[in-house]
Amino acid sequence: MRAVTTPSTAPNAPRAASVDVVLPCLDEAGALPWVLERIPPGWRAIVVDNGSTDGSADIARALGATVVHEERRGFGAACHAGLSAATADVVCFCDCDATLDPGDLVPFVRRIAADEADLVLGRRRPRTPGAWPLRARAGNLAVTRLLRRRTGLRLHDLGPLRAARRAPLLGLDLTDRRSGYPLQMVVRAADAGWRIAEYEVPYLPRTGASKVTGTWRGTWQAVRDMSRVLREDGGRAEDRRAARVAAPGAKGARR
Repeated sequence: MRAVTTPSTAPNAPRAASVDVVLPCLDEAGALPWVLERIPPGWRAIVVDNGSTDGSADIARALGATVVHEERRGFGAACHAGLSAATADVVCFCDCDATLDPGDLVPFVRRIAADEADLVLGRRRPRTPGAWPLRARAGNLAVTRLLRRRTGLRLHDLGPLRAARRAPLLGLDLTDRRSGYPLQMVVRAADAGWRIAEYEVPYLPRTGASKVTGTWRGTWQAVRDMSRVLREDGGRAEDRRAARVAAPGAKGARR
């Protein structure tokens, strides 16, 4: 099996982009070989081990990935640790459970590199009826409706497959370290005026049990985390608007 960091001039890979792929990982030993084999040539895989006990970190390292350890449990904690460890101009995120093919990120990166979008998201299209359970779809629908009400964005999915430039992502100052991290990224990007695009991507049955949406309770907790993000970031946006209005010399400020 090839190393995931080997440079290549493959015609389908964006040539002008330096890319890191952040892969949050908690006990994904069974899925890692499949996922890492599909990292596009020349890109670097950053596997963020979030407390695995099944040897995931050793498997990832043996397959050529860069391994980062994040002791604080939480999807957002793992994602942000990977973002902080990234050095490439463009950073992608992908689940590590074999539901998504990191090779599908190539057109995402191409759009970022061409300055056609600032954040590209994957809209999941399940390949089989059981790939995306009803409870997970219901939670996703509820959150996208709340997002539309909050930002006006007409997105269909808040899936984990996404790409953006590293420096602006860090500039969003993301603070959520639980399930609300992907949503907070979108909300703050929208507030900052980013151009957000959506691509359809195949969604496959996962390897192993889901840590977030594997149960109704887990799905409900994820929706609660995301609802909290919308409330908190809504207040943050209002504070920024009020500060601009009240600033000396600002248009519309009191004299």
